[in-house]
Amino acid sequence: MPKAKKTWKEKMVTKPPHHVVLEKDFAGVKSGSKLHISSPQEIADELRKIRSGKTVSLQQLRQKIAQTQACDATCPVSTSIFLRIVAEYAWEEYNERGAPLADLPPFWRVVDPGSPLSKKLSFDPAWIDLQRNLEKDFTNT
Repeated sequence: MPKAKKTWKEKMVTKPPHHVVLEKDFAGVKSGSKLHISSPQEIADELRKIRSGKTVSLQQLRQKIAQTQACDATCPVSTSIFLRIVAEYAWEEYNERGAPLADLPPFWRVVDPGSPLSKKLSFDPAWIDLQRNLEKDFTNT
């Protein structure tokens, strides 16, 4: 019998964040660099630190986490995967369980609606635009 597919909430639970020293170049990060491997929960926590109405690029988020962790870089591959997990988890909680947006990690502050990542999401990237515009309108009143 095939294994049941994990929910996005279950995918939020992974290995804790850790560091590695690269033995060879990887995904634009040079050999010898101290690379931080994040986690979905750490990504969610960092998203909550971005103030309402502000957007941050994925690269800026990675740089901030690396700096906080005293590393040269944060893994670009796993960070993208974990950001998608966080976005799908938040959507699942909001759309299927009715969780208030204020209780969820604000992934729309980092996921660009025109990015390749947004096209992989299970919902319309226009929703990300809507959230950004609503926050902009709210912070400008």
